[in-house]
Amino acid sequence: MSGHRPISRREMLRLSGAGVLTLGLCPGRLLSEPTTNHSDDFTFIAVNDLHYVEPACRPWFDQVVKQMKESAPKAEICLLGGDQADNGTTQQLTAIRDAFARLEIPVHAVVGNHDHISDRDRSAYEKIFPSQINYHFEHRGWQVIGLDSSQGTKSRDTVISDVTLNWLDDNLPQLSPWAPTIVLTHFPLGVFVPFRPINADALLQRFSNLNVQAIFSGHFHGFTERHARDITLTTDRCCSRVRNNHDGTKEKGWFVCQASGGGVTRQFVEFQPEAVSNRR
Repeated sequence: MSGHRPISRREMLRLSGAGVLTLGLCPGRLLSEPTTNHSDDFTFIAVNDLHYVEPACRPWFDQVVKQMKESAPKAEICLLGGDQADNGTTQQLTAIRDAFARLEIPVHAVVGNHDHISDRDRSAYEKIFPSQINYHFEHRGWQVIGLDSSQGTKSRDTVISDVTLNWLDDNLPQLSPWAPTIVLTHFPLGVFVPFRPINADALLQRFSNLNVQAIFSGHFHGFTERHARDITLTTDRCCSRVRNNHDGTKEKGWFVCQASGGGVTRQFVEFQPEAVSNRR
């Protein structure tokens, strides 16, 4: 007979989020899922680190959007993973907003360090992408959470703010513990990924009672994949005309993702520029 006894529900509730993640359990699934819970399949696009800097970038992004539509003609939403701009200016952010409006589907963003004008000024981002700091929405029975993981313009050794952590504490209890959930951040949350915030675990622990399936992040320009219980945490190559990938790869592009059967699959699509310079 095994020397281990089952963990009671009361003991489970006493476990910290970190302890739950270590055990590889998903508390949101400890109770029987309601038979009325339902989520539909849909396609979406996830892209990060656009770094729009000057008018010469606009033809690049017009082509990006055109090829996105071709690669995912049935996409229903697009997720922008931060650093839409390179210097956080109104002109840069407006150009990205207008270019991606041509997708003709809802576009949801999170703020990156390059979307700040200064450590204390992200006013242009808040104007051009209103109500997209810490937020959540529902799509076809899925929950999508966008989070501010940045610390001003700082690029490394960052700390996720108490504002974001407190927002999670206030808002996550209102969400369904059973509905499949997607999270979008700028800074990567996977272990041993470059530029991971110092307190990334404090954020991840707060998801212990949710059915999070995928976390999409950027900032590190390169593909990484990590796993924590049922969650797949990824970063992707950038999709920028003026910035290179940190991992030395040359491809620029985006993920075409399928939310299906309560899980998420993805495929990288490489952008093929047509007579668009890769340099300023």
